[in-house]
Amino acid sequence: MGHDHSSYTQVYGKAFGIGIGLNIAYVAVEVIYGLIIDSSALLADAGHNASDVLSLVFAWFAMAVAQKKPSIKYTYGLRRSTILVSILNALLLFGAAAVIGWKAWQKLFEPVQIAGTQVMIVAGIGIVVNTVTALLFIKGQEKDLNIKGAFLHMAADAGVSVGVVISGLLINLTGKNWIDPLTSFFILIIIVYGTWKLFIDSINLALDAVPKDIDYDDVRKFLQGHEHVKAVHDLHIRAMSTTENALSVHLVVNPVSDDLLKRLKRELHEKFGIEHTTVQLENTDLDDALNTTQ
Repeated sequence: MGHDHSSYTQVYGKAFGIGIGLNIAYVAVEVIYGLIIDSSALLADAGHNASDVLSLVFAWFAMAVAQKKPSIKYTYGLRRSTILVSILNALLLFGAAAVIGWKAWQKLFEPVQIAGTQVMIVAGIGIVVNTVTALLFIKGQEKDLNIKGAFLHMAADAGVSVGVVISGLLINLTGKNWIDPLTSFFILIIIVYGTWKLFIDSINLALDAVPKDIDYDDVRKFLQGHEHVKAVHDLHIRAMSTTENALSVHLVVNPVSDDLLKRLKRELHEKFGIEHTTVQLENTDLDDALNTTQ
């Protein structure tokens, strides 16, 4: 987690720019071909992909806004916007999954013929565009839920496009139209599984849960094991954004020193990736009377 935020923003800012550009171009291709061959499936998918472009814009905007400096009104800055957007993107993915599921359910009872080779060619272009876009975010999604939301959108779209191509080929070979909705259900399970984890992780961060890559007990033991620390209380760990964590704690120490404070902050950053640390050093136990649960 110890990275240069301006460099991080610049790298993924470019990724978002490229991804948005590629997907806008693909939506245009789908609309043009959909109108030429009168394919409602392509036009519907163009609408779905347009919503994914919007999700990329949301994620990009949140990442940019998170870099704004604190103000008198927003004293922590706007870092948490990345958490809110990751929740929004999870909800958008659930909505897309519901649409895919509903259409697949209808096709089970009213099978429709896949609209020929042109549709599979356009879907093949979609595989390339969405896979390339997803790969732009594959590293960042491991540590940033905002980036993960963008990655899942693109990966889901690539999966849908693969499903369209495979089911189209199988239907052409076998004449079995139920293959199309069955493929959609398999894709749907994958989308919902990944989205559910994104949603739960995002909600936990929004509720100030301890970030999942930090062990609360390990942090407490580390602090208690320090040679000058006599007691630890009011220890709180939370996420300030999808990439930055914060800690506040009261420590009873002997002796109280600035050197100890600097050392603790440095070690908490190096060992646990906690970038924003507030430590109150005390020579007697001054537990917060309003919260004695820690």
